[in-house]
Amino acid sequence: MAKRTGIYPGTFDPITNGHLDIIKRGLRLVDKLVIGVATNPSKDPLFTLEERVEMVGQYIDPLASEAGVEYEVVQFDELLMKFAERMNAQVIIRGLRAVADFEYEFQMTGMNYQINPNIETVFLMADPKYQTIASRLVKEVARYGGAIEAFVPPMVAKAIVEKYAK
Repeated sequence: MAKRTGIYPGTFDPITNGHLDIIKRGLRLVDKLVIGVATNPSKDPLFTLEERVEMVGQYIDPLASEAGVEYEVVQFDELLMKFAERMNAQVIIRGLRAVADFEYEFQMTGMNYQINPNIETVFLMADPKYQTIASRLVKEVARYGGAIEAFVPPMVAKAIVEKYAK
């Protein structure tokens, strides 16, 4: 039986507890999960691409080991569907928090389907306790000295605080 490979793409600037929730649940759906860390310079990232790849890697390793699933953290700077094809993925995993996410993802899924109808998109609803977490908001709260420990893993919170202290 062929392995089912899934991709969970994102900027992950920074990786949040919501992202980790989707990763953990996505690991149950595939034999291999590729976390695609996008360059996305239009978002003006706080962390470099290398820093984001490293952060994602440190948090997915224990989750994947526990689930018994292969994983890979890969940076990419191309159309998602081209990246998915290059990774031999059959599934793209996306997290949804609110109606606004659905509207955007609905359009993206339609476009992606026209590019390659053989790759399915699976939506996972965010756990209610993570539905308000967005990387953009975490950075904003941290920029103004607010507490972010409830939204991101401890080492990520520390890295964010250090970035803003410079």
